Amino acid sequence: MDQTTMHNENAAHAFQGRPVYIIDGARTPFIKARGKPGPFTPVDLAVQCGHPLLLRQPFPAGEFDQVILGCVNVISTEMNPARIAALRLGMGDDMPAFTVQINCGSGMQSIDTAYKYIRSGVSDLILAGGTEALSHAPLLFRNKAVDWLASLNQARSFTKKLKILTAFSPSYLKPVIGLKLGLTDPVVEMNMGQTAEKLAYLFDITRPQADQYAVTSHMRLHRAQQEGFLNNEVEPAFSRCGQVFENDDGVRPDSSVEKLAKLSPAFEPPHGKVTPGNSSQITDGASWVILASDDAVKRYKLEPRAVIKDSEWSALSPAIMGLGPVLSSTAMMKRHQLTFDDIDLWEINEAFAAQVLACIKAWHDADFCKNVLGLEQPMGTLDHAILNVDGGAIGLGHPVGTSGNRIVLHLVNAMHRLGKQKGIATECIGGGQGGSMLIERV
Repeated sequence: MDQTTMHNENAAHAFQGRPVYIIDGARTPFIKARGKPGPFTPVDLAVQCGHPLLLRQPFPAGEFDQVILGCVNVISTEMNPARIAALRLGMGDDMPAFTVQINCGSGMQSIDTAYKYIRSGVSDLILAGGTEALSHAPLLFRNKAVDWLASLNQARSFTKKLKILTAFSPSYLKPVIGLKLGLTDPVVEMNMGQTAEKLAYLFDITRPQADQYAVTSHMRLHRAQQEGFLNNEVEPAFSRCGQVFENDDGVRPDSSVEKLAKLSPAFEPPHGKVTPGNSSQITDGASWVILASDDAVKRYKLEPRAVIKDSEWSALSPAIMGLGPVLSSTAMMKRHQLTFDDIDLWEINEAFAAQVLACIKAWHDADFCKNVLGLEQPMGTLDHAILNVDGGAIGLGHPVGTSGNRIVLHLVNAMHRLGKQKGIATECIGGGQGGSMLIERV
């Protein structure tokens, strides 16, 4: 089989099945973690933006075929948060719901899973989302403390218990931060910040470049908030004690390269490029989108906002996980014979400024494009003017299970606002993967 035939078969495969439409969506404000559990659990967040979204639809909540929700940091009182959220949203006892987890891509995985269910004819109407409350990440006992507690529990005599009690060490009270463990890859033994440092080294990303990118992210988000660009996307969240959260609260409109230059490297001191100022923030938030088939659109007289044209998932070494968007997006673009000139808007989740900049440089690097992407020529230059036009995770924050859903939702909204036709949403994924979706405005 020659390459032309293989390409035509791949392209045909991408278009098989029914069209899948994005009808509507909503998210909570992204709330910065402040050293203690925030006011909302993962399910709380999903319910906060799910209620107004469902209430404005022209059909009852029970009409959905199923609910799919991405969540990474599932807390012990909310096993299968998709099902609990569906019940709390009044979608009925008979509503199937399941939770998906692929680290940073979980919120997009929920959309992709729904997309494939609808495309294949299994379902017609699905609520797909992502939620995360990183502030609720657990504090864990160290193994020595667990062994001590187990010995104490197993001791049968008072003398034995007393002996074990006298062996107690104050170090047992020092917890292990669960989030820190979760953001460290156990295979390559590098945390996510260190993988960004590696990309900064490989692609010669400077500290001023990373800081300037971060400043731009904050400025764009601040402008979007001031101009009301997010008003049709963000639903207020109300805590049990009556506190109202109306806007993403991690944005720093007074950010500058000069101020960021004063911050110390977080992962590779003293000469590293990655700092708290040019990294995504630890945040809580949720997002939903409604996906429908053509049959559902006609049945409920819905107005589609976008159609999902394709999706792609790729994998690579966890040590360079930040390049995931390059692999997944390029494979998808090759399948559709698209170039950068054909894509009007991009959303690349901003895990780290250095990571996004490395992706841009990789597409422009002849050796990388030839040896890794299998291209005869470099892909070219992704114009920063059409990338994350309203800021990204550096200003917003990165609730891990949510971000992939948010970037798809925001891409659709931005395309409508700016009159653009075609866009790609993509993210790197901890563990060494990448996910991408090709979206067209209806």
